[in-house]
Amino acid sequence: MYKRYRVQPKTKIDLSEWEPADSSAFDGDKEAGRSATKKLNKRLEALQELLYAEGKHKVLIVLQAMDTGGKDGTIRHVFDGVNPQGVKVASFKRPTPEELAHDYLWRVHQQTPGSGEIVIFNRSHYEDVLVVRVHNLVAEKVWQRRYDQIVAFERQLAEEGTTILKFYLHIDKDEQKERLQARLDEPDKNWKFAKGDLAERAIWPQYQTAYEAVLSRTSTLQAPWYIIPANRKWYRNLVISQILVDTLEGLDMRYPQAEEGLEGIVIE
Repeated sequence: MYKRYRVQPKTKIDLSEWEPADSSAFDGDKEAGRSATKKLNKRLEALQELLYAEGKHKVLIVLQAMDTGGKDGTIRHVFDGVNPQGVKVASFKRPTPEELAHDYLWRVHQQTPGSGEIVIFNRSHYEDVLVVRVHNLVAEKVWQRRYDQIVAFERQLAEEGTTILKFYLHIDKDEQKERLQARLDEPDKNWKFAKGDLAERAIWPQYQTAYEAVLSRTSTLQAPWYIIPANRKWYRNLVISQILVDTLEGLDMRYPQAEEGLEGIVIE
């Protein structure tokens, strides 16, 4: 039911054609959606435990969005109750001098999942064809070649056993306005607001163009993008939870066989 949000390879994306407030894939209201998400969370918790126990598969989840798009909220709600031992979050902020001394994928590769792990990228290597492009931090010929480099990087991860899911949390400019204003109006959210957010908001069209290029050029069979309607937070969480559960169930995982001779053991 949620395949409609998956970007097929070599599809030209125009974000104006994707409705950020869509909730048409779920036949229910907000409360019903939240209830469904809770059930999915229980299933996700069990699947993550199985993934960790089997120690065979690796799962990489990439979250990208405009400011206030809901990356932190997605992590908090979708993975509520999941064992943190097997789930890690990697956030990619401004590169350090050491990171800048290497190629732009160097710091990223170090954070990819090992066997039995789920790793969530809160922002990612895509910043190097988004922020870098919008703010002209490198020459166009440099960021242009990075699309193919990123596709090759993700293909290598997939061929080595990593399941990759990439989610673009799609909100509109009006929704961003409300969320930014809420950060100003609610004292306990003031810390989330930075004046620089307004400068980024002023170049919204440039970011939309940059995201359209990312979605069009880097969604592949091995590492698909999903454009998630994210104006409604409950629907965002529901859709992503369902995609994750469906994907993990498709891995056909099994618990490892127990050691022989356990039947007669009694703990005294």
